[in-house]
Amino acid sequence: MKYFPDSALVQLEFDKVQALLKEHCKTELGKQMAEDLRLHTHIDYVRTALQQAHEYKQLTLLQEHFPNDYVLNLKNELRMLGIQGAVLSGEQIMLLRKLAESMHSIVRFFDHDRRVQYAGLFSVITHTHYEKKITALIDEVLDENGEVRDNATPELAKIRMSLFRKRNELRRAFDRVLSKLSKLGYLADTEEAFLNGRRVVAVYAENKRMVKGIQHGESDTRRTTFIEPEETIELNNDVMSLEREENKEVYKILRTLTAALSQHAQLLNNYHEILGLYDFIRAKAKLALDMDGNYPMLSPHAQLHLVDAYHPLLLLYNRRNQKPTIPVNLTLDKDNHILVISGPNAGGKTVTMKTVGLIQLMLQAGLLVPVHPSSQLGIFRQLMIHIGDTQSLEFELSTYSSHLKNMKYFMEEANGKTLFFIDELGSGSDPNLGGAFAEVIMEEMAKKHAFGIVTTHYLNLKIMANKVRGIINGAMGFDEENLLPMYKLIVGKPGSSYTFSIAQRIGLHPSLISRAKNLVDEGHFQLDKLLNKAEQDLQKIEAKEKELQKLLKENEKLKREYEILSDKERKTQQFTTLKLQNKIKEEELQYLKDMERKMKQIVIEWKRTDDKQKVLKQAEALLFRKKEKQINERFEKKVQEKFLEVVGGDLKLGDQVKIKSNGQVGKLMEIRDKRGIVKLGNIPMNVAMADLVLVKERPKEAKEAKEAAK
Repeated sequence: MKYFPDSALVQLEFDKVQALLKEHCKTELGKQMAEDLRLHTHIDYVRTALQQAHEYKQLTLLQEHFPNDYVLNLKNELRMLGIQGAVLSGEQIMLLRKLAESMHSIVRFFDHDRRVQYAGLFSVITHTHYEKKITALIDEVLDENGEVRDNATPELAKIRMSLFRKRNELRRAFDRVLSKLSKLGYLADTEEAFLNGRRVVAVYAENKRMVKGIQHGESDTRRTTFIEPEETIELNNDVMSLEREENKEVYKILRTLTAALSQHAQLLNNYHEILGLYDFIRAKAKLALDMDGNYPMLSPHAQLHLVDAYHPLLLLYNRRNQKPTIPVNLTLDKDNHILVISGPNAGGKTVTMKTVGLIQLMLQAGLLVPVHPSSQLGIFRQLMIHIGDTQSLEFELSTYSSHLKNMKYFMEEANGKTLFFIDELGSGSDPNLGGAFAEVIMEEMAKKHAFGIVTTHYLNLKIMANKVRGIINGAMGFDEENLLPMYKLIVGKPGSSYTFSIAQRIGLHPSLISRAKNLVDEGHFQLDKLLNKAEQDLQKIEAKEKELQKLLKENEKLKREYEILSDKERKTQQFTTLKLQNKIKEEELQYLKDMERKMKQIVIEWKRTDDKQKVLKQAEALLFRKKEKQINERFEKKVQEKFLEVVGGDLKLGDQVKIKSNGQVGKLMEIRDKRGIVKLGNIPMNVAMADLVLVKERPKEAKEAKEAAK
C-alpha cells in the first residue's frame, strides 16, 4: 500500500500499535514479523491474516489449548546445520528435538473437525509434514538429558566400561591413601579435591614433604598443599587418557548426528518459521482481546461502513483511566465518498478522522479491528494524509505553501482506490481566499472518486457538501445546555462552530460577545445560528427516538413473552387431548382383552359341561349387550325430553341435577368438599361435583310441541 507523506503511519500512530503487538510476541521471529508489519492490498492475503487471528482469538475465548508453548529461538542452531562439518552439542540437538516435537503436537491438534473449524490456522501447515525420523535419529543417540548414550557406538560402550573400571580402581587406591594419611594426621580439613582434572589430597603445608607425589598447588593462605599421591599417579593418567578417548568418540558421534540432521535442515527451518508465525498470530489474537478487535466483513471494492468503531489506543487509554469512549458510525460508498466534518474545536473531529485511518491501516496489515462485526470495509491501494502543522523549514515553505504542495500531490495522484484525510482544509490563509481554494480541491477530489474525510470551519465547504455529488456533511455533537462537546459524529448535516457558546462558557464578558456578534456578517451569523438550532433540535429528536425505540423493544419483549405463553398453553392442550385419546384407546384395548378372556372361558365351559343352554345364555349376555346399550340410550333420550340443562348455573342444596356419566336425574342433598350426595328415588349416591349438571323440567308447552313434532 502506498502512503503519503512518509510520516503518514506515524501521524496515524500505527507504530504504537506495532509496539503493542511486538510486546505480545514471545519468539524473536514473531517480534521481527511485528516490526516488519506491511500494509497489503490483496484481499485474499488480508482475509487469510484476519481469519487466522480470529480463529486463535476464538481458541483463547473457548480456553482450548493450542500446542505452541515452547519459545524456541534456534536461528544459530539451524544456520550451523547448513555448514558442512559443523558439530552441534547435545543441548543444541535437544532443542531441535523440541522443535520437531512441537510440530508433531500441532499436526496432531488438527484432527478432521478442527481442520474445518480452524481452516485458517490449518493452512499454515498444509505445505509441510511431520518427519518422525528426526526424533528417532536423536533418541537413538541422546538420552532425555541430552547426554550421548553408552550404546551409541560399540567403541563408546567399550571406552566407558573401561573408564568405569579404572575410576573404581582409582577410588579404592585413593581411599587407601586417605586412610593412611588420616591416621598420620597429615590431612587438612578439606581432605580431598580435584585440581587440573586430577584427584589430589589436601595436607598441611608443614607435612607436604612427608607425602610422596606431585604437588599441584596451595590454598590462598598457603596453609594447605594439594598433592597427587604417588600411588594414584598412574591411575589418574589412565583415567584422563580414557576421558580424552571418550570425548573424541562423543565428538565423532555428535558430528555424525549433526550431519544426519542436516539432511532435514530445510524441514526444520520450515518448522521454526511455522512456530514463529503461530507466535505472531497468537500475539495478534491477544492484541485483539485487549482492544475488543473483531473480524469485519471484507469488500473487494473501496468502501467504509463502520459500526461502533473505536480508536484502539484511545480505547485502551480510557479503559485504564475508567473513562467512556464514544464510538464512530459512518458510511462512505461510491455515491457518498467524501465526508466534510464541521463543529467546535476540541469536539473530536481529528480523533474521528484518525480513528478511521488507523482502523483501515490495521485491517490491511491483517489485524483485527475494534469495530462491530457487522462493519464492512474495502481495500484501498493508497493512503494520503494532511494533519496538523506541516510547515517545512528545510524547503523554507510557509504553513499554507506546504499545505498547497500536499494538496497538489493529492489532486494529481488520487483515484477511486485512494483514502485521504485532510485536517482543517484551507487553514493558514485568508478565510475567503483559502475557502475558495479549499472548494476547488474538494471538487477535484470528488471528480477523482477518491474516498476521504475533511475537517473544516469554512461555511462555504459546509454549503457545497450538499451541492457537489459525492460529498456529504457531518458534524460533531455539542451539548449547548452544558456547553460541553459530545465527541459524537452526526452524519448528514453540517455543524456549528459554537464560537459564541464557547466564549460564553469560558466566561467572556457579555458586552464583548455582543460586540463580536455585531462585527460578523449578518448572513454568516444567522447561518451559524441556524446550524446551531438545527443540531440541538436533532439531539432532542434523537433523544425522543431512543425513548421510542426503548418502548418498542419493551413491547416486542412482551409480545415474545405472550407468544411463548400461548405456545406453551397450546402444547399443554395438545398434550391433554392426546393423553385423553390414549386413555380411551387403552380402555377399548382393555375391553377387548376382557372380552377375549371371557370368550375363551365360555369355550372351555362349553367343552366341559353338559348344560349347553347355560353356556349359551352366558354368551348371549356377553355378546348382546348392545340391547342393554339401546335401552340406556332410550332412557337418556327420555331424560333429555323431560329435563333441560341449565348452562352456567351454580349448584346448591335441593337442586335437581343430572349425573353426566349415567344420565340419571336426582336431588342434590349434601355437598362435601368436591363431592356431593344425590338422592336417586330413595337411594343416595356419592358423586363428584364435576360430574353433576343443573337441570330443570321442560315447560308443558315444549313437551306438547315435541310430541306434535313426532
